[in-house]
Amino acid sequence: MHRRRLRLTGNCMQNITTTLADVQTLLQRACAHLQGDLDREQLELYDAARSRAELDSAQALCNFAATADTDREFLSQLANTWATQVVTDVHQRLCNRAQDFGLQPADFVPLKSGTALSSATLQDIGRGLLERRSSEPNEGLDTEKRLMRESFEQFGRDVVMPRAADIHRGDLIIPDTILNPLREMGCFGLSVPNRFGGLKPDDHEDSLGMVVVTQALSRASLGAAGSLITRPEIMARAIMEGGTEEQQSRWLPSLAAGERLCAISVTEPDTGSDVAAVTLRAERAEGGWVLNGNKTWCTFAGKAGAILVLARTDAAARPLHKGLSLFVVEKPSSDGHSFRHEQPGGGALTGRAIPTIGYRGMHSFEMRYDNWFVPAANLIGEKAGEGRGFYFTMRGFMGGRLQTAARACGLMQAAMDAAMQYAQERHVFGAALASYPLTLAKIARMGMALAACQQFTYNVARLMDAGEGAMEASLVKLIACRSAEWVTSEALQIHGGMGYAEETPVSRYFVDARVLSIFEGAEETLAIRVIGKDLVARAHS
Repeated sequence: MHRRRLRLTGNCMQNITTTLADVQTLLQRACAHLQGDLDREQLELYDAARSRAELDSAQALCNFAATADTDREFLSQLANTWATQVVTDVHQRLCNRAQDFGLQPADFVPLKSGTALSSATLQDIGRGLLERRSSEPNEGLDTEKRLMRESFEQFGRDVVMPRAADIHRGDLIIPDTILNPLREMGCFGLSVPNRFGGLKPDDHEDSLGMVVVTQALSRASLGAAGSLITRPEIMARAIMEGGTEEQQSRWLPSLAAGERLCAISVTEPDTGSDVAAVTLRAERAEGGWVLNGNKTWCTFAGKAGAILVLARTDAAARPLHKGLSLFVVEKPSSDGHSFRHEQPGGGALTGRAIPTIGYRGMHSFEMRYDNWFVPAANLIGEKAGEGRGFYFTMRGFMGGRLQTAARACGLMQAAMDAAMQYAQERHVFGAALASYPLTLAKIARMGMALAACQQFTYNVARLMDAGEGAMEASLVKLIACRSAEWVTSEALQIHGGMGYAEETPVSRYFVDARVLSIFEGAEETLAIRVIGKDLVARAHS
């Protein structure tokens, strides 16, 4: 890195892009020092991944602010302040661990932040957000996507929100009063091509449309609506990636119409996020395969009529992931907290919903497959798909990680909306809570985190539409989910005692947010074994 002073001006974005690039270069040098040892260098890899995610979010927000067609002055202030905070944090993080990253004192120069992080600036941003009464003043979407967002947000307000509290507090399954209108709106076909009855254009991807709808529904309720698209998204992408033409024609139309809801069964009790280590066995039988073993955290497994199951078809394969194949298990749908289905030949499939503190509405099941028969035609890719299940699953998960970032953004929006409204209505010590500097600073920081994560999510969606963005999908999930935990916690804190009451929606946002950094790739696994590993490999290339 150059030995010049890194200048971070107060309300001017003149130098921030250069400064971000300088700190990115410093991070790359730190990664070049690492060997990529996924066991011994876990702390370094985790910090590197976290730093890269933060820097990319800042760059996304700065790029958006520089090209915004409205409200550019306020957005520039928002972006500059967020970027200044990110650069300061990453710079200090690397400085604190300089020896671990092979960096010398000469690599670090003083940061001059000007007024970007001053109390006055944070209060200005907080007031700006309150004046706009919006958790984000400008989203940068075209007319089509804005109309799509508004349509699903209206549905969320009218249909989902009035039922969300009862679903959460009663641990109920999502009712048909929510599912049926979403079927009519084409919600389940967002990732299915037009030729199979879905909404996705045949000639190009539309990840941004999926993101916009997911965010809008998650703003109403993560458990009762926001996660409904995730499983069809993963399953559709896996089938499009590896399925035969007959399989695509057979499953995708019913998936798009929502006629047959689906679930994803990958995680196992003893393997967690280590997908390559899956042990559920699939053994050849006349006309197909027989499954034996356990799965866990299979969300919506009861209601689902089709489950995408990753199983081991070759126990001797090395590396381990080359022995995995992907199956579609068809079963009857049920609404209860447990089920048992039996086959004429003696096979059985049982499931029990795991009680959870949040993310209620779909139920997550532990599953047991006992000699459960699956026809040969239900192996994704049939003969050509043997040993390819890991790759098909990862293709589906890439979209799932992006969608999880969108879910996090929707949840942050809901928390921000609630916090701003309460802060303006609640009076303490003779004044509105929103008039106090600390409250304004909280709102400013929450709003910056949301805006940065949202723009980063939109950017990754566009990258995926161009056939890129695999690592970026992991990066945006990492920062958006971490940010959602913090934003919902701050929103609850602004509510004080009422935030801890079950009757207040913000308490639900808080417990729902906690799951985001666990599923679709646990935060630590994602940071160390996906992002960190890739950062080191790139730094050495």
